[in-house]
Amino acid sequence: MDTGGGEDATAQRILRITDIAQEPLQFLAPISGYGKAPLVSLEQAVEPLVPILPEVQSYAYAAKQRCENPADGLTQDESASIMLYTMGWEPLDECLYFVLNDTLRSSERRQKLKPWYLFIRLFLNALFRLPPLSELFLGTTCDRTMFTLQCQSARDIRKHSYLSDEDEVLLMAATQFKVMGCLNQGNLHIVQLEETSPPFPLLQPVSVVVPPPINPSSPSK
Repeated sequence: MDTGGGEDATAQRILRITDIAQEPLQFLAPISGYGKAPLVSLEQAVEPLVPILPEVQSYAYAAKQRCENPADGLTQDESASIMLYTMGWEPLDECLYFVLNDTLRSSERRQKLKPWYLFIRLFLNALFRLPPLSELFLGTTCDRTMFTLQCQSARDIRKHSYLSDEDEVLLMAATQFKVMGCLNQGNLHIVQLEETSPPFPLLQPVSVVVPPPINPSSPSK
């Protein structure tokens, strides 16, 4: 099984974080429906996705094996759900992050998201357990445009990403930004953005479940 290592993995990562051109130029309904879904293992979470993503169980297995000692206090399943999202494979229309992002952009996403409820519930539980980043996040495109983002809800997923040697920050779905300023310094354009809070949540919150700490000295029953 090819898990997308080396140059292929880098190419997949670039594709995953530069697909902004696919964003719909219209306001969509809030993302919801998964809030009451149970928190299950990664194996159970991806099972409803098999008709959509035929290879997802193989990649979920690989991700979980790589997350035997997860960082940040996450469970193995939580960490593996993030890693699975960062893994890329072909064909793209059967790759988890590509299909999930495409579904979230769909005007018919309320119906299309139903098979995703278990995975989204696990994925968000993992992300919300990571500390939020509030400092500036910088991104530079090849045409010499730099974006500075003042974030409230970004998450550093480097320790859980398939490409752990690269810094990676994940912005929550339905995050909104306001342009605070634009600077032109010769051949470098700087766009200053600040995350804003809508009057109503556009991403349904979940009740975060924190597992009890494991005491290795506790006697087994």
